[in-house]
Amino acid sequence: MTYCVGMRLEAGLVFLADSRTNAGIDQVSTARKLSVFENPGERMMVLMTAGNLSISQAVRQTISSYVTQDGTTIWTAPTMYEAARIVGEAVRSVHKEDAAKLTEFGVDFNISLIFGGQIGTERCRLFYIYSAGNFIESHDENPYFQIGEAKYGKPILDRVITPQTSLDDAAKCALVSMDSTLRSNVAVGLPLDLLVYENGSLALTRFVTIDEQNQYFQRLRIAWGQQLKAVFEGIDAPVWDAAPAITDKVPSSANLHSRPVRVPLPAGLAPLQASKPLQSLAEQPALETQH
Repeated sequence: MTYCVGMRLEAGLVFLADSRTNAGIDQVSTARKLSVFENPGERMMVLMTAGNLSISQAVRQTISSYVTQDGTTIWTAPTMYEAARIVGEAVRSVHKEDAAKLTEFGVDFNISLIFGGQIGTERCRLFYIYSAGNFIESHDENPYFQIGEAKYGKPILDRVITPQTSLDDAAKCALVSMDSTLRSNVAVGLPLDLLVYENGSLALTRFVTIDEQNQYFQRLRIAWGQQLKAVFEGIDAPVWDAAPAITDKVPSSANLHSRPVRVPLPAGLAPLQASKPLQSLAEQPALETQH
């Protein structure tokens, strides 16, 4: 399986991808899922793929040589939007060639892609491309995209990432997101490819492949685990108190949420004892928000 995340920020772009393709009990395979299309000083584009590996490789190969009807290629597209259209057309080209044959063997045409970069003086742009070749673009309201096993690493992204996040903080957040995924899903694994692109540079300047020996990632994983546990332990434990009686003076929400949905005993079956009094969470003052 796969986990990849791409972020579009005011300062540039961040891309992170794992490399595990098979998480069987006795077989673990790896393959690079992040590819760079670069003409230094003129354009820098990044592609990450998730889904069937053979389809992903076929699409990547097709993109590099695909020519539109008007003669445009990934290397000559005047804008990132036009480049994204070429990626989408390459996906459809591979689908037209292979989808029916794959279906005969019970294999779905399964691929999703994150594509982003910068061409000339245009702003940085980021796209999510579906298996039908259609795509959506990242905006300030959604400054990141994920593909693959996205659910484990999403909460930290939602809490931290905004368009104003710095590149270093975004890279750190991406690695924390990946750590959460690695801990919860064996189908995602090292090594990782991390690429950080600075707006306007039009060249690849920051890239690292992270394996088990990478000291920064080791420190980050340990620190995040320890501090997350410390924060958890610093939160007050719930205090239980007698549940409010059901009266007209008690708000209906309290009556509703303090009473479980009970399944009636079947006819002829008598309770062994009377129901015990319920306890509910005691009302406590809300935490003050610091400004």
